[in-house]
Amino acid sequence: MLLRERETPEGLLVSVCDPDCLGETYESGKVSLTVTEDFYGGDEAEDADEDAVVDSLHRATVANLVGEETVRVAIEAGVVDEETVLELEGTLHAQLLWLR
Repeated sequence: MLLRERETPEGLLVSVCDPDCLGETYESGKVSLTVTEDFYGGDEAEDADEDAVVDSLHRATVANLVGEETVRVAIEAGVVDEETVLELEGTLHAQLLWLR
């Protein structure tokens, strides 16, 4: 998985995606999601295993997740409710917001 973290004035922003999703656009009705290199990839993104992703999600203020493996990891870690996951052209997308 590709993991990227950014510190913002509002807290830690985390983006994670399956590598094969990078550069793709997924649509469903009025909803469109483009998995851009600028947001999910770049020099600041790192290849991460499940443990690193879960650790990052627990520290995040907000997170954007794309891809079957990425979203599965978040569901299994208990940080994303499966019922809130969107499916766009067969690809899973979830967002996470911790209110602290």
